[in-house]
Amino acid sequence: MRAWLNGVLLSDPEMARIRVDDHGFTVGDGVFEAVKVVDGKPFALTRHLDRLVHSSAGLGLPQPDSAEVRTAIAAVLDGEALPLGRLRITWTAGPAPLGSGRGGGPPTLVVVAAPMSPAAAATTVVRVPWVRNERSPVAGLKTTSYAENVVALAYAAQRGASEAIFANTVGNLCEGTGSNLCYVVGGEARTPTLASGCLAGVTRALVVDWCGVREVDEPLSVLDLAEEIFLVSTTRDVQPVSRIDDRDLPAPGPVTLAAMRAWATREAEGQDP
Repeated sequence: MRAWLNGVLLSDPEMARIRVDDHGFTVGDGVFEAVKVVDGKPFALTRHLDRLVHSSAGLGLPQPDSAEVRTAIAAVLDGEALPLGRLRITWTAGPAPLGSGRGGGPPTLVVVAAPMSPAAAATTVVRVPWVRNERSPVAGLKTTSYAENVVALAYAAQRGASEAIFANTVGNLCEGTGSNLCYVVGGEARTPTLASGCLAGVTRALVVDWCGVREVDEPLSVLDLAEEIFLVSTTRDVQPVSRIDDRDLPAPGPVTLAAMRAWATREAEGQDP
């Protein structure tokens, strides 16, 4: 693993020093991106950097310099043998007084590259009793404030699942802790709209485009009718769900399998779709 911290490339990430008053550390005042690396090259990087800028603006942070981020990415990947890996780009508000108020300090940029294991052939999910707030000021932003996700994922793990599924405040299906969710009803693949409060996933956008998934908002209970379910994310690509709560599902079913094949074909056509 190699890291870039505020303009310095570190061969040993233990050498990194983040200030104890960094607002990203003290209150989660930051945004991030996770980018898949295939054969040493980042996938869909332009889309990820565009979302990093969007999330920064939504949080009121200074806009990161995309050219600097690309330089940092090139540096941490240079000479690294990563047939499959993950980049983590983190951008925070930087030093600030202890508390919620910002201090106007220079932002902190961290880029880390590390190997990643392939996603499992199928996975299991559970619905959780907590909701996403689609009216939150940070709804749809990829912020570093992940405590809700940590709690929900622990709840899922205790029940033998790898992902937790949220509704939103009006009871509609929203998203997972680190994935978007697609489901099949009547042979049609569907996914919640961005108005649900879900993250505008890069993989989600490509799957909607490449696989003909329809965006629609429906109650969480629609999953009781789902013939198939699959998760989509940077680390999962298109991953079939074999069980939701206590109900088994085909994994993959025919619609999911078609989406997996379409993804593999289109992904192979270029690194920056």
